[in-house]
Amino acid sequence: MNLKFLRRRISKLTQLLLPILAVIITISIIRFPDSAFNAAVEGLNVWLNIVLPALLPFFIGSQLLMGLGVVHFMGVLLEPLMRPLFNVPGTGSFVMAMGLASGYPVGAMLTGKLVKNKMCNLWEAERLMSFTNTADPLFMVGAVAVGMFKDVRLGIIIALAHYISAFLLGFIMRFYANKKEITIKPNSLRHENILFRATRELLQARKDDGRPFGKLLGDCIKDSINSMLLVLGFIVLFSVIIKIIFIAGFANFISPIIGLILDFFGLDKSLSLSVISGFFEITLGTQLASQAAAPLIQRVVMASSIIAWSGLSVHFQVISMISDTKIKITPYIFARLLHCILAGFVTYVLMILPIQNFETLVIPAFAVSPQPTYKSWLSIFQISTKVFSVLLVFILLISIIVHLLRGFEVIGFKIIKK
Repeated sequence: MNLKFLRRRISKLTQLLLPILAVIITISIIRFPDSAFNAAVEGLNVWLNIVLPALLPFFIGSQLLMGLGVVHFMGVLLEPLMRPLFNVPGTGSFVMAMGLASGYPVGAMLTGKLVKNKMCNLWEAERLMSFTNTADPLFMVGAVAVGMFKDVRLGIIIALAHYISAFLLGFIMRFYANKKEITIKPNSLRHENILFRATRELLQARKDDGRPFGKLLGDCIKDSINSMLLVLGFIVLFSVIIKIIFIAGFANFISPIIGLILDFFGLDKSLSLSVISGFFEITLGTQLASQAAAPLIQRVVMASSIIAWSGLSVHFQVISMISDTKIKITPYIFARLLHCILAGFVTYVLMILPIQNFETLVIPAFAVSPQPTYKSWLSIFQISTKVFSVLLVFILLISIIVHLLRGFEVIGFKIIKK
């Protein structure tokens, strides 16, 4: 009885808190109109020059492949790989590949699509979303390393730490709700050739969808543009909120408290402003981390942790992407916190190694700082499209290789042990 009463009180306090915050933000915008406008323009520029060209090919292409049944095809082939490693269905391989390569919030968007299409259940979706909604290499290498730290090698360190910790997180999250039921497709033809089974799933998915290709493509473009506009709204909103926090003096009030916590963990107090900004938004947080008066290793570790946390701006984008499902956001928030810690630790380990070791891993295409120009926009769009195409071919090849290694079942016969 007391627990129910406490929940009702918390719910009422939350309902009161949100209108109060909205009033404070509105008054602050009226009080500082020039600063709010400039922050909104900065957010718009980030979306237009970086986010839109990087994400649009993945938004359209991934939804198109789901409508065509290609994801169902890969799901059948990669179930034996994804289930033991991450306790998610084989279709999660597509979400993992696209999410890791494209950046926030594609992983969450595709996970929501899987749930709506009944290709995974809620617990599997919460596991999957926790480690597939990550930053993209264009941002980590180009924007952060080249644009902010002025050293492309640091981008390789940050990206490696980000992806290594994401896989570690995925393995840890496989134990979340591991006693719950799993998504199992009817498998009456268990010994059927694996390619035949995968092809049958593809054709059945295409039949169930039923939309002509022209309508399917139009719906994918329309949904993708709507999603991109939603992302724009959150980026602009949190750009304004962060600006107001700094101008109104809230950051100066909180900074000493954050400084004490950082000092306790042996980190420089000058990183406190990056922590405050990174809590809300990833880009400004990493920029402040790169400019802090702290040792390089601490600045890189902090930037890596902020990228893994991703900021409330991305968290709200994720909430909007799964709003029409019953996926819980709490496991995702916990996963982001754990990813933040893991990424920081792995980055520290990698930074101890000689930085020259990472020079050979630099990919020139990613080592370009985004600029507010037409050529830069087109370059990012082209790179994103190429990455999408290469990833699609790569995961198809991995699908076939996995089953070639499982007794050559994929080519029509199977070695039986006596």
